[in-house]
Amino acid sequence: MSRPLRIEFAGALYHVTSRGDGGEAIFLGEQDRRLFLGVMSEVVRDCNRAIHAYCLMDNHYHLLVETPDGNLSKGMRQLNGVYTEWH
Repeated sequence: MSRPLRIEFAGALYHVTSRGDGGEAIFLGEQDRRLFLGVMSEVVRDCNRAIHAYCLMDNHYHLLVETPDGNLSKGMRQLNGVYTEWH
């Protein structure tokens, strides 16, 4: 069963998490973490958002994201898609 659609609105704060498939590692080392943070910086710039806090674990991450334009889904697709293609 899929997750219900997330309500998006301007100025919202979201706790976002994403985990590796089957609990597998998504960060294999510091190079992976640096790449992810670089992609995240591009998303912040391109999608007009603010990351107030983040935590990168081996098999998942947590973000506290503010969306001034109410466009959370667009940015998360970009972040996860670009990083997954590289990984």
